[in-house]
Amino acid sequence: MATGVIGGSGLYEMEGLEDVRRVRVETPFGDPSDEYVTGMLDGVNMIFLPRHGRGHRLLPSEVNYRANVFGMKKLGAVEIISVSAVGSLKEEIAPGDIVIPDQFIDRTKGIRRDTFFGEGIVAHAAFADPVCPRLSGALHDAAFLESARVHMGGTYLCMEGPAFSTRSESLSYRALGASVIGMTNLTEAKLAREAEICYGIIALSTDYDCWHDSHDDVTVEAIVEIIRRNVEMAKRIIRRAVSIKAAGKACGCGEAMENAIITSPAAVPHSIYRKLAPILSRSLSGRCPEFGAAVGNER
Repeated sequence: MATGVIGGSGLYEMEGLEDVRRVRVETPFGDPSDEYVTGMLDGVNMIFLPRHGRGHRLLPSEVNYRANVFGMKKLGAVEIISVSAVGSLKEEIAPGDIVIPDQFIDRTKGIRRDTFFGEGIVAHAAFADPVCPRLSGALHDAAFLESARVHMGGTYLCMEGPAFSTRSESLSYRALGASVIGMTNLTEAKLAREAEICYGIIALSTDYDCWHDSHDDVTVEAIVEIIRRNVEMAKRIIRRAVSIKAAGKACGCGEAMENAIITSPAAVPHSIYRKLAPILSRSLSGRCPEFGAAVGNER
């Protein structure tokens, strides 16, 4: 069992991380963004992955989200903390603030692969509450203890990018009630749910997008500067959250796919059972002979 962290370069260089190793993971969905960095932090197994690769090489649309989350699952992650930069769509969320979102609006263009299923097996994950309340609560409490300006809850609007919003788009997103805007977290959250991994977000507000009349429009330079100042805070929040979460309430993320698979077990190709074994093993082992036979024959 381990805690995964997906974020920008530098987050795996945490003070106190021991027994550090770089691990390359093969997945049936291709290569993850980079090598995983594993280690121990205050007695907890940790797994770090730079979402866009070291050196920030991948556009949001180019990130292999399926491989990233599948690799986390193979390495034993039971929860994922996502750290990402966002634009603020609300006056009260100032640049430099921390937001722990609990909802999403999808404004991606349907070009991302955001499910492990298909090709002979159909599943429909419940997604009304798309993040883990236990993990999100721990992240909020940890941020509060760091004396950060932190906002619990709010809607993350996920856009395709890579260009930032037009002014009209930014105003329309505000009218929808969105709190922050980013380009990555919704896709990760969907896949984490299918993989039965708890998922929570530390969203670092870097700017007011381009809707705010009295603030400069969003630029890469402004974002990088805010991230540089906040990365140490994000590290401290993660370290605090690792200890806080153990005392939190239970959640249902680990059984999210219990009744989500629609396809008759006998109709699923054995190749799919073998391909998705890390995802399906808990929900199907012991109650689906076809799954056991398919995986057993591969050994």
